[in-house]
Amino acid sequence: MSSDVMDPAEDAEGASPQEPGRPVIPRTERVDPPAYLQRHKQRQAARAAEARGRDGDADEGADVPLYLRRFRDRVADGGALGETVAFDGESLGTSRAWAEVTRTKEIVPERRDQLATVATDIYLVRHGETQGYSSESGLTPLGSWQAHRRGQELARRVQSDTTVEIVSAPTNRARQTAEHLRRGLLDNIRLFDREGAVVSDVHDDNNFRNFEVATPEGPRDVTSAFRIYHREMEKYERIGLGERPGWLVEMDRFWGIQQGGGDPITHWLTMPMLYFEPPVSAVRRFWRGILTLQQATTANQIVVATHSGPIRAFATSVMGYDPGEPFNTEFVRIRLIDGGVTALVLYRNRAQEIAVPDLAALPPNTDPRFDLGEEAADV
Repeated sequence: MSSDVMDPAEDAEGASPQEPGRPVIPRTERVDPPAYLQRHKQRQAARAAEARGRDGDADEGADVPLYLRRFRDRVADGGALGETVAFDGESLGTSRAWAEVTRTKEIVPERRDQLATVATDIYLVRHGETQGYSSESGLTPLGSWQAHRRGQELARRVQSDTTVEIVSAPTNRARQTAEHLRRGLLDNIRLFDREGAVVSDVHDDNNFRNFEVATPEGPRDVTSAFRIYHREMEKYERIGLGERPGWLVEMDRFWGIQQGGGDPITHWLTMPMLYFEPPVSAVRRFWRGILTLQQATTANQIVVATHSGPIRAFATSVMGYDPGEPFNTEFVRIRLIDGGVTALVLYRNRAQEIAVPDLAALPPNTDPRFDLGEEAADV
C-alpha cells in the first residue's frame, strides 16, 4: 500500500479502525515544513549563532530589531553611508542610501529660479452661440452671456500694470464675441482692483479668419458661402443644367453632414478636399498671426475671438491627435516662452511643449484662391 494512503491497521491510537467497504482516505498532514520555511529557520539559526559568538554590547541580541542589526552590519562593513554615487565616472554628490530612498514616481516641481519666463499669453477663444450658420448672423442672447462670462473669467489671470489686446476674426459672430469678452474683462478688472491694467479696443486680423471655400465669387467663409451654395443648388435642381461643379459638390457634402447631425469639421480635417482651404494652411495662418501680434504689440496677454475649425486644427497639429470640437467660448491657451524658441499649448487639461516656428520660414499659402496677400493680413 502507498505511504500516503491511510491503512486501517496503522491508525493512530484511539482511532476507530477503517470500516470495510469505505474508500481509503489520503493523508493530508505534512511531516516536514515547506522549503521556504526551512530556509527561514536556517537563516534564523545562523543569525542567532552569529549573535552569540559576536563580541559586542549586551543589546546585540534577539531584542534588537532586524533593521537595526542590518544597519549596524553595513556600518561595520564600511557600508553605504559614505559611499558616493557616480555616473560616467563623476560623483553625483550623494550617497547610495539617499539615492535609494528618494526614488519616486511623483513629479518634482522646478524651483522658482528654474521656471521659464512667459513672454506672452494668447487665448484662442471660440465664438459664443450663434443665431445660425445659414447666414453671417451674430450671437444669440445666450452667446452674448457666454462671451461676457468668459471675459470675467479671463480677468482673474490679469495682473496689475498689464496690457490685454483683443483681436477678432472678420465675422459678425467673432466680433460680437470679442466685444463681450472685452466688457467682461473690464468689469472684473475693476472688481479685482487691478491698478494700471489696460484692455485695448477690438480690431480684426485676417490671419485668424475661419477656413474658406473657393466659390465663383472668390474665397468665402463656409457660413458666408451658404447663400451662394443654396442659390446655385436651387438653380441646378430646378433647371437641371448638367453636371455640378466641384465646389458645389463638396459644399453639398459638407452641409449634408451638418444637417444630418454629423460633424462636418471632422470631415474637413480628415478628408482631402479640392475646394476647401486645407487645415495645414489654417494652422500656418494662425502661427503667422500669433507671431506677428507678439512682435507688433507690448501686451502681456492677447485674446483672439475666432472659429472652432481652425482652433481644432491648431490643437490637433500640436497635440498629435484630435482633441475634439471646442464648446462655445472654450479656448486654447498658448504661452510663448521668453526667447521665442518654445511655447506651452494647453487645451482640455493637457499641456504640450512645442518648438515655435520661425516667422520668416513659415511658407506662404501656395494656393492663390485663399491667399489674401501681405497687404490684407491685418485689417
